[in-house]
Amino acid sequence: MTTKANSRLHILVAINYSGQYDVVQACQTIAQKVKDGTIEPEDINSFLVEQELLTKCTEFPSPDLLIRTSGELRLSNFLLWQLAYTELFFSHSQWPDFGEAEFLEALSSFQQRQRRYGGQSS
Repeated sequence: MTTKANSRLHILVAINYSGQYDVVQACQTIAQKVKDGTIEPEDINSFLVEQELLTKCTEFPSPDLLIRTSGELRLSNFLLWQLAYTELFFSHSQWPDFGEAEFLEALSSFQQRQRRYGGQSS
């Protein structure tokens, strides 16, 4: 396989994933830890929430760029927590038809953006 050693581009495909469920189950887990006395409410911060998300299994918890195909202008309940500072690109192409030209357009758009991350939350 010619791409086996490549490590710079990562594609995450989520099947039957719900961003809302992910955040809710993280909150429930944290609430149970508070109830059990293993943490105090003051210990709750964004890092702790991220550790309880289902997507903590990846070393890349926050994508730099989300490409949304099919002309939809919504996130569709996908990675709601993780997309806080992600750049968004919307394409009218359907997923199977999304090809090299659209991908290069998305990358070009991304390269022209000035990333701003806002204030740090605790």
